[in-house]
Amino acid sequence: MNPEFESAMQSLFSSDGALVDAKALFDPDPAEASSTSSAFLLSLAGHKEALTFLKKAAEPGSSAEFFLNSLDLVKKEIEEASNAPGFKQKLKALAQNPADETCLRNVFFPEGVGLPETRTERVQALREKRKIKIAELNPAPLTEPGSELLFTSNVLLTIPAENTDVASLDYSDELKTHIRNAVDEEQVYWFDHPIQIGVRPEANEILYGLRGLDEAVEFERKRGNMGSGKITCVLSASVTHKGLHGLAKDYIETEIRNAGGFRNIDVYVFTEAETNRLINEVLVPAGGDAGALEIFGVDGEYGRHYSFLKAISALWAATKNPNIKATFKIDLDQVFPQQELVEQSGASAFEHFMTPLWGARGIDADGNAVELGMIAGALVNEKDIHKGLFTPDVLFPKGTSSLEEKFFFSKMLMALSTEGELMTRYGEHGIDGKTECIQRIHVTGGTNGILVDSLKKHRPFTPSFIGRAEDQSYILSVLMAEGEKLAYVHEDGLIMRHDKEAFAGDAIKAASFGNMIGDYLRTLYFSEYARVLTNDNMGAVKEIVNPFTGCFITSIPVTVVMMRFCMKAAGFFLADEPGMGAEFITASHPRLSRAMEFVRTDLRRQYQRERAGWNQFYDLLEKQNHARRAKAVEIIDSCLVRT
Repeated sequence: MNPEFESAMQSLFSSDGALVDAKALFDPDPAEASSTSSAFLLSLAGHKEALTFLKKAAEPGSSAEFFLNSLDLVKKEIEEASNAPGFKQKLKALAQNPADETCLRNVFFPEGVGLPETRTERVQALREKRKIKIAELNPAPLTEPGSELLFTSNVLLTIPAENTDVASLDYSDELKTHIRNAVDEEQVYWFDHPIQIGVRPEANEILYGLRGLDEAVEFERKRGNMGSGKITCVLSASVTHKGLHGLAKDYIETEIRNAGGFRNIDVYVFTEAETNRLINEVLVPAGGDAGALEIFGVDGEYGRHYSFLKAISALWAATKNPNIKATFKIDLDQVFPQQELVEQSGASAFEHFMTPLWGARGIDADGNAVELGMIAGALVNEKDIHKGLFTPDVLFPKGTSSLEEKFFFSKMLMALSTEGELMTRYGEHGIDGKTECIQRIHVTGGTNGILVDSLKKHRPFTPSFIGRAEDQSYILSVLMAEGEKLAYVHEDGLIMRHDKEAFAGDAIKAASFGNMIGDYLRTLYFSEYARVLTNDNMGAVKEIVNPFTGCFITSIPVTVVMMRFCMKAAGFFLADEPGMGAEFITASHPRLSRAMEFVRTDLRRQYQRERAGWNQFYDLLEKQNHARRAKAVEIIDSCLVRT
C-alpha cells in the first residue's frame, strides 16, 4: 500500500484519536458481521492480523472475499492517483489531522472544500459558468402543447408488501397467480420507491400522478390553452422481479380502469413485449439488426427506460402523429401546481412550454455554440409550497455531518446546484431571459423535455447500465460532441410539486438499502463513463458538470465508495444496531462486486454497443414505408388503455 495513504488510514482507523476505532469493531470471529468491514479498514492501515483474517474468511461470494478483492483495487487507484500533483501532500495532511473535515474532503471529496462558507460566491460563479448569450430565439416554438407534446412517465413495479392479502385484491385470478409466483423470486433491479402491487389506490403513484396531470390539463382547457381533444401520455413499465414482466401491463390497466380512467388523457402502456414488437416488426424489416436494437426497451436499470421515454417521441412522430414536436417527462409523484404557477410565475405549465427559449441557439461561457433543444424545470416539495413556489426542494444541510458525510457529502453540492441553477430567476440575477439565459446540467428525472428535431440530430441517451441519476447521465452522451452542442435551457418558473413523502412513505422505506447502494454505483459508473467519453481524460467532463454531477466523477472511485460503504456500516454498529449493519453489508456487497467487475471488463464495450444501436435506431426512422408505419401504429394502438 502507498505509504502516505497507509499512514492516513492508520490515523483515521487504528490510532489514538482515530475517527473510527476499527480495532474495537474487529473480532477475528467470522460470525461477527462487523469484522469484515473493520478488517478492511485495518488492512488499509497495514494491520497484518486483519489481512490474514480476510484471507482465511474469503469464501466464494462472501463479504470477506469482496473486501479482500477491494483492497487490491484501492491499492491500484491510490498508486495512480499519487502521480497527480499535490495528492501525496493531501494524504500527509490527513494523516496529521484525521478529524479535520477539510483534510478528509481534500482527499475524498474536493468539490465540497470551502462549503458552506463560500456558498454565496459559488452560487454566483455557477450562474456565470452556465450563462448563455442568445444568438437566435426559436422562430417556431410550441403553440399548442396539448397536441404537439408527448408526455411520458415510468411506472416502477415491485412485489406486494409482506402483509398484503393477495387473494383479497380486486384483480383477475390469472393476475393473482402471476403475483404469487413473482413473490418467491430473487430481486434483479432496485428502484428508489417502486409501487408495491396491491397498494391502496390513494397511495398508488400511477393513479396519483395521472390524476394530477388530468387536472392540470383541465386547468389549461379552462384557460384556453387546450382544444377539445386529449393529451397523450406514454407509460413505460419496469419491474424489480422477472416474474412481474408478464403481469405489468395487465396490472396497470386494471388499476386505471378500476379508477374510472381519465377525462383528459389517452394513456399508453409499454412493456418489453411491445418494444420487442416494434423492433422485430417495424425496425428490423427496415434493415435493422435485432441485436443492436435491443437498446430500445423499458425493462432493466433506470437508464434503459429513461432513453426509451425520450426516443419514443421520435418514433411516434415518424409513424403515428407527425404533429408531435417534443416530449416532456414527468415523474408520477409530481404534479403541476397550476394556480401557484400562474400567480407566482406568471404562466401556466403549457404557457411555459411555449417559450421561444426552448429551441433557441446561443454561445456558452466558453465560447461554444449551443442548441437549447432540451428544457428543464424544477421542483418544490409539497410540504414547502406554502412558503412559495420558488422554495428549493434541496436545502443546505445543517448540523453535524455523519461519518459517511465527512468523506462524501453530495447533498451539500446538490443544494448548491439547486440554488445556482434550478432556482435562478430571470431578471433578478443579472440574466434577463431574453438576450441571456442559463443552461442546465443538473436536471431532475421528471420536469424535463426535448424537441424531436434535436433528439434526431444529436441522439442523446442514457446507457442501460446506469441505475441511478439517469437524468444527470443523459447529457453526458453528447457533452463532448464536435460542433454545436445540445444543451438544456432553464425555464424559470416551470416548477412541479414533489409529493412523494406525502403518500409514498412505505415504498420509500422498503427501498432504503437499494437507494444507498445505487448512490455508490453512481460513482463507479460515472467515473469510468467519463473516462470512456474522453479517452481517459475524465477531467474534461468533470470540469463541465461540476459541482453536483461532477462530484461523482473521481480518479479514485472504488476508494471513495469503499470509504462510504464502511462508514455507513460502522454507523450502524456504533449506534448499537448490529442487525442493520449486518443486513446492510450482506445485502449490498454482491451488487457492488458485480458493478466493480463490470466497470473493469465491459462498461466501455457496452457504451460503444449502445451508441451504435441508437445511431441505427434514428437512421431507421427515416426509412419507414407505408406498411411499416401502419404496423407501428397497430402496435402503438394496442398499448392504449381502454376504459
